[in-house]
Amino acid sequence: MIEETVATLTAPSRADREGFLRMERSIAVHDAIMAGLEAMNVIEIGGAATAPAPLAFPFTVAAWNLERCLFPEESADHLRATGAPVVLLSEMDNGMARTGQRHTTAEVAAALEMQYAYGVEFIELGLGSDTEREFCRDDFNDKGFHGNALLTSSPVQRSFLLRLWGERLWFGDSDQPRVGERIALGAVIETETGPLIAVSTHLESATTAAYRERQVKELIDALDAAFPGLPILIGGDLNTGNHIGGDFEAEGLFAASAERGFTRHGGPIDQMTTRPSLITRWPKRAMKLDWFLARGLKIGESRIVPSLDASDRPLSDHDLITCVVEGFE
Repeated sequence: MIEETVATLTAPSRADREGFLRMERSIAVHDAIMAGLEAMNVIEIGGAATAPAPLAFPFTVAAWNLERCLFPEESADHLRATGAPVVLLSEMDNGMARTGQRHTTAEVAAALEMQYAYGVEFIELGLGSDTEREFCRDDFNDKGFHGNALLTSSPVQRSFLLRLWGERLWFGDSDQPRVGERIALGAVIETETGPLIAVSTHLESATTAAYRERQVKELIDALDAAFPGLPILIGGDLNTGNHIGGDFEAEGLFAASAERGFTRHGGPIDQMTTRPSLITRWPKRAMKLDWFLARGLKIGESRIVPSLDASDRPLSDHDLITCVVEGFE
């Protein structure tokens, strides 16, 4: 578990990143690269919280895969409308050409007057997919960071980052080569009744249900070891049904987490959470990928909020999900 924090992540040079592409595409080489990169082994803490801890029940938590975050200002407006004092984000760019080299998490947090923890899931070694390249004005990435974030209206307490189990699937990918693995990024959230653990996670898409089940099992093991007895809320893009025909109920991670005392929450069971976007232009694509898993918490209404701005432009290929945390069980 990574707990060291910095004010600003240091990116490897462009020359180093280009060199990574020429290296042998093996797990051993990949992990040697990872071990030597500060940005992959620390958490960035930034922004300024405007509300004191602790939070009073009930409160809303929002989780959103922002698909690179092409539109930080509009995305912040969308999140503000939920009133959520805790926000869990994934697919957040930092120093990528496709998003104008912007630190999208920092911009969203500033607009919401929240503090953030940001962890790098991948260092992107290319400019992205064909459709993403259409948004690039530069032919290089300033940093190449792509990751998860947790935003709070009160100061971030004891942030942590876990790299989920994986087989380094993206290191050898010809279209979108990357250094890194999927992550879970979390923090202790102080409430008037006591602390809870909030976790922003993003499970692997290009794989099997068994792969994701192992990621969830090992995530729960790690959380229980580090925070024994504390209530936990995990939220994010669990990629349920992805690459297995869209059948989210075929995922073993739900039964595995239920055996450990977790309940799932993701809005109406028959309402999907994906949509066509400016990057993902698949009009018939509809899957239910986004969920909360809760233990030790009373969860009230969970909702799916369409990811459309005021002009009906899609902000992401994922809709925003929210849940109301009513208290401890």
